[in-house]
Amino acid sequence: MQPANGLDFELVAAGPRRAKRAVLMLHGFPELNLSWRHQIAFLAERGWRVWAPNLRGYGATSRPEGLAAYRLDALTADVAALLSALRTESGAEEIVLMAHDWGGAIAWDAAMRRVRPMDRLVIMNMPHPYGFARALRLSRAQRRRSRYIAFFQLPRLPERLLGARDALAIRRVFTGMATNAERFPPEILDIYARAAQRPGALTAMLNYYRAAVRLRGTMSGRDPVVDIPVLLIWGTADTALGQETLDGIGAYVPHLTRRYLPGISHWVQQDAPDLVNAHLADWLETPVPG
Repeated sequence: MQPANGLDFELVAAGPRRAKRAVLMLHGFPELNLSWRHQIAFLAERGWRVWAPNLRGYGATSRPEGLAAYRLDALTADVAALLSALRTESGAEEIVLMAHDWGGAIAWDAAMRRVRPMDRLVIMNMPHPYGFARALRLSRAQRRRSRYIAFFQLPRLPERLLGARDALAIRRVFTGMATNAERFPPEILDIYARAAQRPGALTAMLNYYRAAVRLRGTMSGRDPVVDIPVLLIWGTADTALGQETLDGIGAYVPHLTRRYLPGISHWVQQDAPDLVNAHLADWLETPVPG
């Protein structure tokens, strides 16, 4: 466990304890740090200090009660504290924040708010929040894709349905969306399903969505520009997020590198780990512009 921001985070740590480069990985819904299993080993073998926590409410990480505990501000404060702890432990000269899905939303916010110094940002299948908001206004197709968020606002029913029949719906959200379903064997699905069935876990996981909708205004006052180098890896067969969510992203991210993975699903780093790792190796080995 790693203490940070008054919580205890279940953490996978890999690579040399003292390293010149370190990366903090943030997972999405309804995942765990397990979603980074292919990247953790890949980067650790290349000398990176790697931290992959389970976010608040997930796995054995602290699970505070109440909707306000899952406001974006609280989630971003977790990341700020974890970044500080990682820098202290590793002594790293270069810090990278890497994130997917809901982790990506938190990472965008952390970068916009400049909560801690970081040298690079890697985002996988999560648009810049201003671009996502624009797409929800202008794209009927994206509003259809996002209807599940409205369902998640209901009390208790989403928890019952997601947890029913040994969390069958959690299992199917991976296999049903994945391009390469064989990347999600039963033993991996079992881990996700068991974690979702921990007491209070599904409510905590859903509270990310509930707080985002009900506690509006958490993005107010943010400077939308992210002025560090950003690598965006995007599986183009994402059925939750259309590519129109990326329209105009260059206005917010002046130092952006895009890597599209045709035919790969929303679960990009699990669905196509070799391709993702190749892009990571290429981009991370390119020196940061001075």
